[in-house]
Amino acid sequence: MNKLIIIFCLFFSGFTSSTNKENHDMNKKETTNINTATFGAGCFWCVEALFQELKGVEKVVSGYMGGETQNPSYKEICSGETGHAEVCQISYDSTIISYDELLEVFWQTHNPTTLNRQGADRGTQYRSVIFYHSDRQKQLAEVYKKELDKSGAWDNPIVTEITEQSQFYPAENYHQDYFQNNSNQAYCRFVIQPKMEKFKQVFKNKLK
Repeated sequence: MNKLIIIFCLFFSGFTSSTNKENHDMNKKETTNINTATFGAGCFWCVEALFQELKGVEKVVSGYMGGETQNPSYKEICSGETGHAEVCQISYDSTIISYDELLEVFWQTHNPTTLNRQGADRGTQYRSVIFYHSDRQKQLAEVYKKELDKSGAWDNPIVTEITEQSQFYPAENYHQDYFQNNSNQAYCRFVIQPKMEKFKQVFKNKLK
């Protein structure tokens, strides 16, 4: 178990215990258990593939958020001129998996200290970002970011953007379920598959 995983285990075990009651009270007030989270953590093919494996996640849709252009295409997004990030919008059952747990997966499965870059993928569309859907999500994301920075989980400061959700544009159909449908494609084999294997080892108790 490497340094990062140890820090996360210690941090999230303490943080989750302190927020369980608050989350329970919040969930009781909601009219439905199905909630929405939106994360950008580099290429949305990777993000989608990982979150689809979690118990309690009902649906993951790859798309675009955070820009000015209406109904942007993938080609326009790749220019870096629309202001959008590649994101995944996640529908989850809060009685099975909490927003805290989704944040845990988000932080551990990408590098939140590299500005507008994940690995070889470069550009503002690949920025690390949390689009919150409620004041509670905003509060949790900001506290986690602050405490993780203090913990020394990474050598460099976290640059993850935390901003209110805006218009979500689903990506083109061929981007949806990309890893499931294209597992033999080079990017899937050499980028997503290694991340998937590590992810399944770390989060084996949360998998479907």
